Amino acid sequence: MRLDWTTAPLGRAAQLDCPLLYALLAAARRAQGSLRKMISPAQARRATTKVPRVTVYFWIIKILTTALGEATSDYLVHRFNPYYAVIGGFFAFLIAMAIQFRVRKYIPWAYWLAVVMVAVFGTMAADVLHVEFGVAYIASTILFAIALGVVFTTWHRSERTLSIHSIYTRKREAFYWAAVLATFAMGTATGDLAAYTAKLGFLTAGVLFAAVFAIPAVAYRFFRLNAIFAFWFAYIMTRPLGASFADWTGKSRHAGGLGYGDGPVAFVLAIFIVALVSYLSHTGADRETATSQEWRGPGETAVEEASG
Repeated sequence: MRLDWTTAPLGRAAQLDCPLLYALLAAARRAQGSLRKMISPAQARRATTKVPRVTVYFWIIKILTTALGEATSDYLVHRFNPYYAVIGGFFAFLIAMAIQFRVRKYIPWAYWLAVVMVAVFGTMAADVLHVEFGVAYIASTILFAIALGVVFTTWHRSERTLSIHSIYTRKREAFYWAAVLATFAMGTATGDLAAYTAKLGFLTAGVLFAAVFAIPAVAYRFFRLNAIFAFWFAYIMTRPLGASFADWTGKSRHAGGLGYGDGPVAFVLAIFIVALVSYLSHTGADRETATSQEWRGPGETAVEEASG
């Protein structure tokens, strides 16, 4: 019979006349009790969140997915009937969302598949407004910024937090993905606004967005910028950042790119994403734990305790 050190009756060890085992069992039980006292209910729930930890892997894959969404969207709408491409992208987006909502915890391939499909469909949605309806990039940027603001306001009023460490209920997950979709659409419009309307070109726009992307990280690290604001600011900037470099490498030289083609660029990006997600699935390096502290601001734990 197997003996559990943390639940075995201490009297059994004494009956075996083994003082050392008795002492070990007592120490193990005291340690377990101390650990339970140290971990709050909010911290315990955080371990069941459905989003990854904010690590360097998160940002690398996030930027790669934004680039993949841009290249894939452009490839599909130019290679096939654009109406069929958009409809197909929409249904693929729904399938990916259904998979993500169905799983009960963070699973790397399910989460990043959802992000990729948000990237593809979000790009298509932003492009449709400009190409099919003639909406100027500045107008679509403002429109999607308002939509994002509405999502954040509604989310915060309902849940009293915008922390991604608190995505452990269906309602919060719905708010999270609505915000993600809005950031992708807004980022797409912002990137096109810089590259085309402002005539910066793909490379210059990419360098500009890379600099802007670094601002919240520096401000958070050295000037104590609010953690949640810093995260979402950087998250929004990943979209035009990745898309600008995807366009630079994929578009023709006449258009200001390197001319490798949207299809090949999307294929290479997909390989890198699959490799990184496979690594995370194997190692669990980006899974939340009860004591994860990345991008957490003062008072955030108290908010989670009150709203959980």
